[in-house]
Amino acid sequence: MKNNFILWIIISLVIMLVLPWLAVFFVKGDAGMAVCFILFFAVNPIYSVIMGVFAGKNIKRLWGTPVISAVLFLLGSWIFFSMGERAFILYAGVYLILGMAAMTISMIIHRKAQR
Repeated sequence: MKNNFILWIIISLVIMLVLPWLAVFFVKGDAGMAVCFILFFAVNPIYSVIMGVFAGKNIKRLWGTPVISAVLFLLGSWIFFSMGERAFILYAGVYLILGMAAMTISMIIHRKAQR
């Protein structure tokens, strides 16, 4: 079960740190802005929900993954875009809420299914 935690951390590192790095260094101009919009409004929220669903199935081991993912997003966005930008705190908070809500709902459904 511990390997699942490590797997989710590695996936979070790739999605929250590597993808923004790729967007900044390899996609220039307006296309870079479009890629950032796709990351911020599609990829990251979908990943947060999916990760929350899987974390809810094993909440004892994976409860921290939504928090770690949100922190990694904040770290990555501050490193690659603008250090200290407050808008990224809002995005990280939304991703955290999405992940925690999906984790809670998944936990409730998983527990009802076990009964």
